[in-house]
Amino acid sequence: MTTHWPTQLRRRRSALGATNGLTIELGSAIGVARTSLAAFDDALCQLGVGDVNLIRLSSVIPPSSRVALSDRVRKPLGWGDRLYCVFAEQHATKVGETAAAGIGWVLRDDGSGAGLFVEHEAPTETEVVDLIERSLADMTRSRGGRYTPVTMHTTEATCTGDPTCALVLAAYKSDSWFPEVMF
Repeated sequence: MTTHWPTQLRRRRSALGATNGLTIELGSAIGVARTSLAAFDDALCQLGVGDVNLIRLSSVIPPSSRVALSDRVRKPLGWGDRLYCVFAEQHATKVGETAAAGIGWVLRDDGSGAGLFVEHEAPTETEVVDLIERSLADMTRSRGGRYTPVTMHTTEATCTGDPTCALVLAAYKSDSWFPEVMF
C-alpha cells in the first residue's frame, strides 16, 4: 500500500485538524477467500466495517473536513448501521493476476477543508495512480479555483490461489437505523 502526501498538504492537514468538522477515515485492506464476494467481505472486516451497510457517495469532500489515514475505521459502528463512504475495489481471480485500488483527493486551496475524492480500480497500481491523477486534473479544471496537490492512497495485491480483493475505503460517517435503541 502506498500513500503520497505532498509537503504542502502535510502542513495544511495540521491546520485543518483544529476544526470541529468531519473526520473522514481512509484505509486499505487485502481480502482473500473462496469467492470474489467473500474476498471483498474479508477486506471489509479487516477495515472494521464488515457488519455495516455501505452507502456509496459521489466523492465530494464537505467543508471543514479532515482526511485521516487509519488501519481500521474507528467510528462507532453497530450491527447493520449505515456507513456513508467512498470506496474502490478490484478483484483478481487467477493465480499471478494482480488487483489494485486507490482513492485520490484534492482540497480547495482556501483552507476550507472542502475538496474532491476520486476512486479507481485497475489491474496495477501504476494504472490506478494514472487514472486518479487524470480524473482529478479534469475535475478541478471544470470547477475552476485552486487546489492542493493530489494526495492518494493505493493498494495492490496478487492472487496466489483463492480470489483476492484490493480495497481502499474512505468512511465519512455512520448512522444507526434506530438511534434510541442500543443492541
